[in-house]
Amino acid sequence: MNARKTVNAHKTVVARLAAATLIAGLAAPALADAPGKDWMPIDQVLTKLSEAGYGPVRSIEADDGVWKAKAERDGRTIKVQVDPRTGAVVEKAKRQSDD
Repeated sequence: MNARKTVNAHKTVVARLAAATLIAGLAAPALADAPGKDWMPIDQVLTKLSEAGYGPVRSIEADDGVWKAKAERDGRTIKVQVDPRTGAVVEKAKRQSDD
């Protein structure tokens, strides 16, 4: 009888962890903003980043009124913020070395 309670308790814990993981995964996309109607399309932003020497772009999202991207430049991963109307890089921060 004691073993059965342990198995049921284990199943309950696993089910709760699975539910919490699912909820967290569904909530994550809501953290980013939707691009504004007057924003440059993401494909044009990627082109602008490439022309400015960034690439490959590892991720990009609309957040806090700008496009935020992680991209490679000079062998380093860089976080950049891109003006959503002009495609100009307005802020950058070095993340890590690939060495």
